[in-house]
Amino acid sequence: MPATTSKDLRHWFITGASGGLGRQLTEHALHHGEHVTATVRRAGALDDLRAAHPGRLTVELLDLARPAEVQEVLSRIARTDPVDVVVNNAGYAVVGAAEEMTVEQIRDQVEVLLLAPMLITRAFLAPMRERGSGRIVQISSMGGQLGIPTHSSYHAGKWGLEGFTESVAREVAEFGVHLTLVELGGTRTGFGSALRYTEETTAYRDTTVGRMRRQLETADDSVFTGDPAKVVAAIRDTVLDPDPPLRITLGADSYSAVHNALSERLSALEAQKELAESVAFTH
Repeated sequence: MPATTSKDLRHWFITGASGGLGRQLTEHALHHGEHVTATVRRAGALDDLRAAHPGRLTVELLDLARPAEVQEVLSRIARTDPVDVVVNNAGYAVVGAAEEMTVEQIRDQVEVLLLAPMLITRAFLAPMRERGSGRIVQISSMGGQLGIPTHSSYHAGKWGLEGFTESVAREVAEFGVHLTLVELGGTRTGFGSALRYTEETTAYRDTTVGRMRRQLETADDSVFTGDPAKVVAAIRDTVLDPDPPLRITLGADSYSAVHNALSERLSALEAQKELAESVAFTH
């Protein structure tokens, strides 16, 4: 393998780097000699990495559920070294029936999973377009292609992110800017600790919603089969790919679930062919 030169090194912008996949991506980039600007919600969360890699890690305190704060941080970053790779990674899931969710829970969920990545993506598009290069990686999940009970707001954010990204990818491809959605399965990154539960109501306690809630409440890491180190390596390979795919599906569980969801959707669509054609004007 040829030696890495300074011109090969990139500047990464990674959200949600306090732990889990975001931290591992940050560690991976730093290990390869690259520069990282990482966002966290807890002061001091990356002090060990900053000490181990002096001058190559910038840490920004950022709450993605506060759009004004996002804009202020992005404006400051725009005045620093150009960013080559953006990873919209931060996320969590509100668990419960749609009826049980508060307006604040729904708003925060959509702001973190959809609005913040939209604002961040838009902020970096112009400089990337002007340079003729850039990578934006959106950490989605199999939840961006299917829906399960208890995750309605989460799916709203991820499905929205998928549609936004597919559209923007086609807008900027001619400028050498590539966007990729990473549809993760269950990955052992401690995501279970990022689940936030609604207040349970008696109406849903003995339904699919209640059963799903209890499964999630008692699940341990053994149900997550994805190796985060291999996920990080796959993401880096995609960043290095001169012609990356719009989507990569990571995890046998994700592949199976997405395959089944798309197959069922296609089958349902094909069954409606005559109905679809029946509403045309007759001449």
